[in-house]
Amino acid sequence: MTRALIFDCDGVLADTERDGHLPAFNETFEHFGLPVRWSEDDYAEVLRIGGGKERLASLLTPEFVERAVLPTDTESQQREVKRWHEEKTRRYTARVRAGELPGRPGIARLIHEAHEAGWLLAVASTSAKPSVDAVLDHAVGGDAASWFRVFAGDVVPRKKPAPDIYELALRELRVDAADAVVVEDSANGLRAALACGLTTVVTVSSYTADEDFTGAALVVDSLGDLPDVPVRILSDPHGVGDIGQVDLASLLRLSHD
Repeated sequence: MTRALIFDCDGVLADTERDGHLPAFNETFEHFGLPVRWSEDDYAEVLRIGGGKERLASLLTPEFVERAVLPTDTESQQREVKRWHEEKTRRYTARVRAGELPGRPGIARLIHEAHEAGWLLAVASTSAKPSVDAVLDHAVGGDAASWFRVFAGDVVPRKKPAPDIYELALRELRVDAADAVVVEDSANGLRAALACGLTTVVTVSSYTADEDFTGAALVVDSLGDLPDVPVRILSDPHGVGDIGQVDLASLLRLSHD
C-alpha cells in the first residue's frame, strides 16, 4: 500500500509569517512607494485570504488606488500586483536563504521517518513555488527536499480553503485520501484538507493558535522533538494520549480510526 504525508508550507515547515512574509510585504510596499504598512494585527486579518497575490490585490480599493496613483483598469492593476508579488517573493526567499527561518521542531525527524518507511512526501501550499522550495531546502536540507513533490502557487485556480490543491496532490501522487495524512497549521488549510476527506494533524503556528480546528484528527503546539521539545496536545478527539512527539505510529493510528 502506498501512503503519503502532505505538508502545508508556511507555519508548518517553518514559522514564516511574522518574521518572513510580513517584513517582506512591508519592504515591498516601501520599495514601490505604496502608502501602506501592515502591522502584526493587520497581517492577522490579511492571512484570512489565501495566496500572496490575492492578499496584495485586497489593497486595491478605490481609495487606495487613488492615493497610490495606480491605474484603474483591471489588466494594468493585475500587472502591478504581479510586480509587487515578484519583488516580495525575492525579498522573502532572501530571508529564508539567510537562515532567518529555521524548520519547526519535529519536521526533519518526521520527514526522515516517513521517507525511510517508503511514504510519498509532498507539499501543498498557496505560496509561490520559489518560496516553498527555499523553505524546504533550508528547513529540512537539500537531500530531504529532493524527496518531495511540490504543489504550490497558481497551479490550481482556487486557493485554500478551496480543496483544489489537495485534489491535485492526491491525483498526481496517485494516492487515495484514506491513505494520506496532511499536516496543516490554519483553519483555511484544515477546511481544504477535510473537503478531500483527508486525515489532518494541525500544528498551530504564531498566527493560528486561536482559530477553529473542528474536524482535525489531532491539534498540537508542534510535532515535538524528544527529549528537548515534547509535544503539547491541544485537542485529541481520537485519544492518542501522551505521545511525546508526533511520529508515523501516531499518524497511522489517526488514519485508521
